[in-house]
Amino acid sequence: MAWRALRALLLGAALAAGPPALAQQAPPGATMHMPSLQPVQRNAPVYYQADTATYDRDSGLVTLTGHVEIWQDNRVLRADKVTYDRNTDVAAATGHVVILDPSGQVLFADYAELSQGLKDGVLANMRAQLAQNGHLAANGARRIDARVNDLSRVIYSSCDACKNHPDWPLEWDVRARSAVQDLDNKRIEYDDAVVDLYGVPVMYLPYFTVPDPSAKRSSGFLEPTPGFAKYIGAFAEIPYFWAIDGSTDATITPILSSQQIGGVDLQLRHAFNDGQVTINTSLAQDEGQMASDLFAKGQFVLNDEWRWGFDIERASSEIYMRDYQIPGLVYVLTSTVYLEGFGQGSYSRLDASAYQGLVTSAITAEMPYVLPRYTYSYVGQPDELGGRSSVQLGAFNVLRQIGTNDQRANFSYDWERPATGALGDLWKLVLHVDSAAYNATKLNEQPTWSYQGSASSAQAMPTIALDGRWPLIRQSSSGTQVIEPIVQLIAAPNGSSYGTIRNAAGVPIAINTLIPNEDSMDFQFTDANLFALNRYPGIDRLEGGPRANVALHGAWYFGKGQNVDAFIGQGFRTSPDPAFPVNSGLSQTVTDVVTHLNYTPSEYFDVSTHERFDHRNYNLRFFDGLGTAGPSWLKFSAGYIYESYNPYTYYDFVPTGILVNRTLTPGEQFIPGTPLLNTGPVNEATIGIDTQFGHWKFGGSVIRDLHLQTMSDVGATLTYEDECFIVSANYYRRYTSIDGDTGATTLYFQVTLKTLGSFNINGM
Repeated sequence: MAWRALRALLLGAALAAGPPALAQQAPPGATMHMPSLQPVQRNAPVYYQADTATYDRDSGLVTLTGHVEIWQDNRVLRADKVTYDRNTDVAAATGHVVILDPSGQVLFADYAELSQGLKDGVLANMRAQLAQNGHLAANGARRIDARVNDLSRVIYSSCDACKNHPDWPLEWDVRARSAVQDLDNKRIEYDDAVVDLYGVPVMYLPYFTVPDPSAKRSSGFLEPTPGFAKYIGAFAEIPYFWAIDGSTDATITPILSSQQIGGVDLQLRHAFNDGQVTINTSLAQDEGQMASDLFAKGQFVLNDEWRWGFDIERASSEIYMRDYQIPGLVYVLTSTVYLEGFGQGSYSRLDASAYQGLVTSAITAEMPYVLPRYTYSYVGQPDELGGRSSVQLGAFNVLRQIGTNDQRANFSYDWERPATGALGDLWKLVLHVDSAAYNATKLNEQPTWSYQGSASSAQAMPTIALDGRWPLIRQSSSGTQVIEPIVQLIAAPNGSSYGTIRNAAGVPIAINTLIPNEDSMDFQFTDANLFALNRYPGIDRLEGGPRANVALHGAWYFGKGQNVDAFIGQGFRTSPDPAFPVNSGLSQTVTDVVTHLNYTPSEYFDVSTHERFDHRNYNLRFFDGLGTAGPSWLKFSAGYIYESYNPYTYYDFVPTGILVNRTLTPGEQFIPGTPLLNTGPVNEATIGIDTQFGHWKFGGSVIRDLHLQTMSDVGATLTYEDECFIVSANYYRRYTSIDGDTGATTLYFQVTLKTLGSFNINGM
């Protein structure tokens, strides 16, 4: 090995009666050269540098003193003094001993006796610098083949000692009678260990093993999570991580419960050459019955342009996910498989989706199956006229157990030509068309509620628009001011009527249309879509008719992030549009007035608002505002949202969910633009605080429903974090009822000893 080569070289030097040398002496002040990581070779040259070197021919001792550095291949020894006995093949190093291994581990000691090329030996008062700021110290250590360190009287921590008071106890440490550091398997095993917090023993462990901080993945038990939940009682989760191979691992978590039999949770991950798959599933007893869930996700690359994937979400019930605090709790689960491609300016996607409702307000039988859906989009390069074309096309098939079944094929084309006038005025000419063809059955059921059971239909909307804006800019010592008038002229035929049909008692019973509505139910009129050619989010409902939109935008930029930005606009049309519901702000010849205001006078305060006012009396119909105040270490926030009607229940106007398929009787009449449901306003306020003082962070928020005069949510988080320690407490209270419950409370504590693990306590 290396030290035998060293001995032979020393012997040759002695016989030649020349100055002592290991093989080659580096010039004074030379820096260490570290070659690529390879095993130590028997005949590899050994280098050294030192202030002085002596050789005793009689005793066979070579003594190097003063800034000694010896290296062979990738192992390095540094010390104040090194004595090598060529008879025993042992080197004794004293004074600031440092050993650098090819693995990157650095060992420090007061004294070391080493052999076999620095791989074997004993060290006194050993310290090791590990990955992720890990510190390991022992009274004594035995080094075996540079692969195992057998340690006695050990202490480990990732905390740094206090600079001003180095004698103070560490925030946390692990003390053990003995330990074994296995460098091959990257694990550290402790015997007769005690965990200290600020020098106070808090836990005794006769034996435990943890991965070395440099290990990326290592099999073993993870920290257990105890807790208490209202519906399952006291519980404990005991996860085991299994590193199956270099591309596969699993986390198996038995769940023990005082009120239920319990269950097991499994997470499986596998990486392929062309993609990866993650599966999360669990099985447990809940309310006397076995329940389960499955969340699986995968994505695979076919080539440079195509990839496919899937995202599966299924669960026995919302109650099961709530009781066992399963992450990802939502009220509608979506499962999708897809194929998508990316080209130069183009995108293509084919997918199929299914939905599962978990609450009584989201019935699975009423959820659609999309089997399949195809979308394609293309944006071209500028043509010889200076314009740019884009195309959107697609098709889908929607099936429901209860509700409308429909198939749609759609095509949209857009051509835009920008221009700049002589006075800095900006113009854009737009030619646009939306078209779609439908075939539908059970149109008289949700979500369409048509007066007819089945039909084939089509609609198209060609549109020509001219947009103009004239930004007037003024520079001054106080900043930059901008005044920008904006106008848009739109020519289009009148659109279809999607109004309601009422019976003689005035109760709405049907929609006066044969066109299904899958993508245009949820819409909101604000300054964001004042200049949209179609203010519906999709194309199942199309806005038509000649119209004009005008606005005035003004801004003042003071510099250093200080500014004020304001906008006010309104739309006009030649005739009312009954396609829009009353109270939407769009159904009359004059739209509501929409505005926004952004104000940032300093880095300590900012506010942003969006408003909509009734065009007749300027009563507030919509407001969405958010403001923050304070320095970065203490931020207060407040938000408020108001809307005169609730758009999320606007189409839910049949109380029983049943509509008899029949024609209108003489006593029934069609009233365009009649509101479908008289719901209360959305009226909600939020306040919050975020602070950070040194290592401490606190955040809290409160949401209150001002219309119902009830609390909605309350949450708070308190966290302490430094280089080695994290402790956090989280509280969340839901006051709203889900499936008849009275709300829920979650309390979660987590203590993380960095590089060692986390300890969690859950309560619900």
